[in-house]
Amino acid sequence: MTLASALAEVLLDLDSHEQPATDDQVAAAVLVALYEDPQGDLRVVLTKRRADLRRHAGEISFPGGRRDPEDRSLSETALREAEEEIGLPRSDVALVGALERTSTFVTNYAIHPVVGLLDGSLSWRASELEVDSVLEPTLSGVRAGATRTRMERRGFAFETDAYVFDGELVWGATARILEDLLTRTEALLDRRAIG
Repeated sequence: MTLASALAEVLLDLDSHEQPATDDQVAAAVLVALYEDPQGDLRVVLTKRRADLRRHAGEISFPGGRRDPEDRSLSETALREAEEEIGLPRSDVALVGALERTSTFVTNYAIHPVVGLLDGSLSWRASELEVDSVLEPTLSGVRAGATRTRMERRGFAFETDAYVFDGELVWGATARILEDLLTRTEALLDRRAIG
């Protein structure tokens, strides 16, 4: 069984995410880009946002953003945003499925995660306007860094699920998307770890 077919079995059907839900949230999409490294580890592509941005400054996120009127689908939004933010050509991505829609509480986005497999040599061209760096942790490393942490934002203190890897803290919508991905791929990751 190929990696693409194994992922397709555990992910949501891509067609279920092609159009936004009809509610008052702002439709957005992110690309959850995965690839197999030379050692056989499955890696995920994330970005660290610039520290001087107005929203989500310095946070770890997937490449993505709001749906533009000319985007025919949310998959197209995810691919366009990944190309703009990290220089990933659309032709280098094989879409294999989707994850559950995730809402943001402060900005009122409905994020539609689209999962794609990358093949070939990877070289990133990070957007100077948005992206500080591109991160490529292993999924098993992200899973091992699952934690619960106490945070304070805009004067409110709260506890939240999070992931820590390579000194980076992932929380909020990105952590919820990662949790969905890790839950769906748990058996696959376990088989790869002992295989």
